[in-house]
Amino acid sequence: SLIPDASGKLMERIFVQRKLTRGPAITVVGGGTGLSTMLRGMKYITNNVTAVVAMGDDGGSSGRLRKELGIVPPGDLRNCMTALADQEPEMERLLKYRFKGDSPLAGHCFGNLLIAAMAEAGMEQGLKTASQILKVRGHVVPSTLEDIQLQAEMTDGTVVTGESHISEAGKHIKTLKMVPADAPAAKDAVEAILKADVLI
Repeated sequence: SLIPDASGKLMERIFVQRKLTRGPAITVVGGGTGLSTMLRGMKYITNNVTAVVAMGDDGGSSGRLRKELGIVPPGDLRNCMTALADQEPEMERLLKYRFKGDSPLAGHCFGNLLIAAMAEAGMEQGLKTASQILKVRGHVVPSTLEDIQLQAEMTDGTVVTGESHISEAGKHIKTLKMVPADAPAAKDAVEAILKADVLI
């Protein structure tokens, strides 16, 4: 038989899990630090949360994997999966681990490499598999599977392409656009938006 304290905790966990499973379908669209920060709180409201993640990142480990493997940048996807992971602190330490030294792996985050490996079967399926392994509460999907870039026209007339280059330019942005402008949205992203009870 179960001891009373353990039984009480088990019943509380079952109740909370049922409540989260019945929660509203919330789709959050964005990228960068803001999206993952919001998701950390969302997972305590509902298990039916989907993060539609912007795919403009071209710097650091994400940028390297994007160029070398031809995949969408995994960094913001990794951050969102970490935020929604059931064991967030432990997962965060593991997924954010950055290889050091002079090897070809130097500078890469373990989580980015995990997503890149899973993406061999296709990015959307790879993210689903990685989410199961990491016990992610909800879903994380890319906004597009196309190789897109952000392009900014600055107030001085110069044009800068690439998210990392735009922030490094240190100039004021006049207009910002996505190149190519007609890149299609990922199927899973469209479905999440259409099925959402709440869209943020």
